[in-house]
Amino acid sequence: MRNADIAGLFDALANLLEIKGENPFRIRAYRRAALAIESLGKDIATISEEDLLAIPGIGKDLAGKISEYLKSGKIAAYEHLKQELPEGLLALLNVPGLGPKTVNLLYREYHVTDIDQLEKLARAHKLSKLPGIKEKTESGILKGIEMIRRYASRYPLGKVLPMAREIKEYLQANAPVGRLEIAGSIRRWKETVRDIDIICTATDPHAVMKIFTAMPDIKQVIMKGPTKSSVLTTFGIQVDLRVVDRESFGSAIAYFTGSKEHNIRLRELAVRAGLKLNEYGIFREKDDKKLGGREEEDIYTVLGLQFVPPEMREDRGEIEAAQRHALPQLVEMRDIRGDLHVHSAWSDGTLEIEELARHAAEHGYDYIALTDHSQGLGVARGLSEERLRDQIAAVNALNRRLKGFRILSGTEVNIRTDGTLDFDDMLLRKLDIVVASVHSGFKQSKERLTQRILRAMEHPQVSIIGHISGRLIGERDAYELDMEQVLDTAARTHTALEINAYPLRLDLDETYLKTAREKKVPIVISTDFHAFGQFDNIRYGVAIARRGLLEKKDVLNTLPSSGLLKKLAKTSLR
Repeated sequence: MRNADIAGLFDALANLLEIKGENPFRIRAYRRAALAIESLGKDIATISEEDLLAIPGIGKDLAGKISEYLKSGKIAAYEHLKQELPEGLLALLNVPGLGPKTVNLLYREYHVTDIDQLEKLARAHKLSKLPGIKEKTESGILKGIEMIRRYASRYPLGKVLPMAREIKEYLQANAPVGRLEIAGSIRRWKETVRDIDIICTATDPHAVMKIFTAMPDIKQVIMKGPTKSSVLTTFGIQVDLRVVDRESFGSAIAYFTGSKEHNIRLRELAVRAGLKLNEYGIFREKDDKKLGGREEEDIYTVLGLQFVPPEMREDRGEIEAAQRHALPQLVEMRDIRGDLHVHSAWSDGTLEIEELARHAAEHGYDYIALTDHSQGLGVARGLSEERLRDQIAAVNALNRRLKGFRILSGTEVNIRTDGTLDFDDMLLRKLDIVVASVHSGFKQSKERLTQRILRAMEHPQVSIIGHISGRLIGERDAYELDMEQVLDTAARTHTALEINAYPLRLDLDETYLKTAREKKVPIVISTDFHAFGQFDNIRYGVAIARRGLLEKKDVLNTLPSSGLLKKLAKTSLR
C-alpha cells in the first residue's frame, strides 16, 4: 500500500502545483513518477537506492522524496503546499470539467474549498457569472458532482484489487494461515466494489486475527472476534477476514463470492432436490449428511451443474446454461499473445521501444503494436507525421534484430470532432495497425459523437476503436453514444472494438460485450500501456471479457501475429 500512498502523494503534488500555475515540466515529472510507482510489481520499500534511480521518471530529487516518506510517513514539499492551499481543492479536481485553472479561479473569487460549496454556487447559477464558465459548463459540473456522489460508497476495482492482494500476501507471509482467497465482488471482477472479503483456514484462528488487526495501514479495528474480524484501512476501505474449517472452505468461498442473486438460485435448486446449502457445505436435508463443501466445485457437482466461473455469477442465465452443461469456454490470460495498444517514450510513455519489446517478451508476449499518440494530442506529445515515419523506420530496424518477437508499427490516431483522422491516409497505409480514439469534444451531442465514431469505423485504414466510451470509473462518466448503431457498424465494417484494460477504463464494458459477441464484432484486449509493469493490467481486460462471456475465438489478439494481421487485412480491404 506504500506504493499507492507515494503515487497518490505525487499526483496530489502535481495537482496542487498545477493549481498554483507552476512549471509544467515539474508537474509532468511528478505525474510520470506516480505512474511508474503505481505500476511497480513489488513494494517500493524493498527496492535499493540504485534500483530506485533506475525506475523511469525517478531522479535524485524524487528518489529523495520517496525515501523521506518511507522514513517519516510524510513529504515536506507536500505539507508546505497544503499550508499554502486548502487540501479540499484537490477534491474539486475530481469533478469533471474542472481543471486546475478553474479551481484556482473559484478559490480566488468565491473561496470555494469543497464540493458542497461548489454545488450551492452552481445551483444558484453563480458560476456562470465567472469568465470562461458558461451555463452548459455549470450544468456539467452538477452532473459531475452527482457522479462523484454515486460512487461515494464504491471504489474502482483497479484501486482496491492491489490492496487486497497486498493484504493477502501479508497474511500468507506473516500469519499461520492455510488456504486463503479473496472473495466477494473482487473475485467476480466487478468494476466497482464496496469492501474487501478474505476467507482463510487456520489451526490457530486467534493468532491469525491478532496479526490481521495489527497490520500496517490500519486506521481502525471495527470488530475483532475468534473467527471474524473487520478493519478499516487508511484508504477508508473496510476489510473483513473470516476463518473457516478446512472442510467448509469451498462452500465458504462460494457463498462469500456471491452474487446474492446467484446464491439464491443455487439454494432454490438445493431445496427442490431435498438438499440444504449454506456457507458450511451442502447437506442432505433428511439426515443432515454432508455431501460436499471442502472444494468449491463440490457445490455445483452435487447440484448437477457445470462449474460456473466466478465472473459469471450474476444470475444472468448462467444457472440455466450450467444445467445444460453449455457454459462458454471463457477466454483466459494465457490465451493473449500480444498487446495492441502500447505507448513508448516517443509520446507519453516511459520506456524506449527496445525496452518495451524486452519487457513484453519477458511478459510472455509474441508481439506488441506500438501505438503512440498522433500529432493533434499535444498534451501527450503526439508524433508529427515526420516523427511517425522515423518511428516506422526505427521499428523496422529493430524487428530485423529481434528473434521470436515482433513489433507491429501503429498509431493511436485522434478522431477529430468532425470524425476525420489526425494523420494523412497515405501515412496510415504504411502502418500494421491503426487504433482510432476520441480524446476531446466529450460534450458533443449523442448524435455527433456517434457519427464521429461511425465515420472513423468506415475509414479503410482503421483497425480498432480504442476506449470507446471515454469513461474513467469514478472520475468521468461515459459520453453518450448510440451503441446499437456503433455495434452494427463495427460488425459490418469488421472494425475491432477494444476492451481497454487500464483499470479505470475497463471499456468496452460487459453489457455491450455480450451484444458484440452475438453480432460477431471483432474484439481486442489491450492495456493502453504507458509504464513498466502495466502489461499486468491485461488481467482486468480478460476478466471483463469473461464477464461478457467472450471465448478465445472472440478475441483477435489470441491469434499469432500472422493470423492477426490477416484478420486486420480484411478490414483494410473493405
